[in-house]
Amino acid sequence: MTKQLSSAPVAVISGAASGIGLSLAKTYARHGVRIAAGFYPADPHDSEKAAAEIIAAGGEAIWLPLDVASTPSVDRFVEQAWQHFGRIDYVIANAGVLRRSPIGEMSDSQWNEMLNVDLTGVMRCFRAACTHMTSGGSMVAVSSIAGAFYGWQDHAHYAAAKAGVPGICRSMAVELAPRGIRCNAVIPGLIETPQSLDKENSLGPEGLAKAARSIPLGRVGKPEEVANVIGFLTSDQSSYITGQSLIIDGGLTVRWPD
Repeated sequence: MTKQLSSAPVAVISGAASGIGLSLAKTYARHGVRIAAGFYPADPHDSEKAAAEIIAAGGEAIWLPLDVASTPSVDRFVEQAWQHFGRIDYVIANAGVLRRSPIGEMSDSQWNEMLNVDLTGVMRCFRAACTHMTSGGSMVAVSSIAGAFYGWQDHAHYAAAKAGVPGICRSMAVELAPRGIRCNAVIPGLIETPQSLDKENSLGPEGLAKAARSIPLGRVGKPEEVANVIGFLTSDQSSYITGQSLIIDGGLTVRWPD
């Protein structure tokens, strides 16, 4: 791969083949942001279909295999993005997994695997990319109201990982501020994605529909509604926002219990 010099910004996105990551890639495409899209080859999501959607949105993207649980994979992904585009402006640590496991049945392996992807994976993406970024760059990590705000039975490992994400972002914000690089977290509430529609490990369609009745806006969120906030946080419109965690939940976390 060779560097393609251009003034158009470049975003690297982990977990770009579905859900929030894919919605974000399409949002960026419509605004002229070039994309290095990371996808996990073992996932059932169709990266070729996702790539076609980016092209349909008018975007320029390269699709690269990425396993955020592996330091060599993350380093290779970021280096390929850098070699291809010649710059990295935005880093979105979005990739994550969700597994149901009661604490009494949870093995060390299950705990460690979850944190390795959902927490350490964020650090790996930020660590690999920050050396290539310059003033005006922006990083965003995707947390969850499960852990960052609420507890969730049978998901202690997931909640622990997601609770740690805002802490990484706050510390990165302070560390990178002298270089003009910002770092924030988004905390999605109940968003209709392939992950939340998984009946085995999450709420599933019926659970989401039931939960919607507790949300002040009366519905679960859409991936593009989270993507729009991430787009704002990486834009010049948020140039004085860093170290923050924005909750995107339709008012769920501020509702007085009935």
